[in-house]
Amino acid sequence: MSEKVKIKVNDNGSLRVSGDVELVDKEGNVFETKPSFSLCRCGASGNKPFCDGTHKKIGFESQPRADK
Repeated sequence: MSEKVKIKVNDNGSLRVSGDVELVDKEGNVFETKPSFSLCRCGASGNKPFCDGTHKKIGFESQPRADK
């Protein structure tokens, strides 16, 4: 059985994705990924859709929480 996919919303940063997941673009092309990778959430990465740490330089702030 495959490992359950987990997406963690990092405070003021990226979306951390881990597990058996395939990342595809609108046309169905598959991005090469590792077992765990980060997706840009600030919109300023030079390596979209992946995070390159730019959120730290631009002062991106977002700390969403799930309802309990």
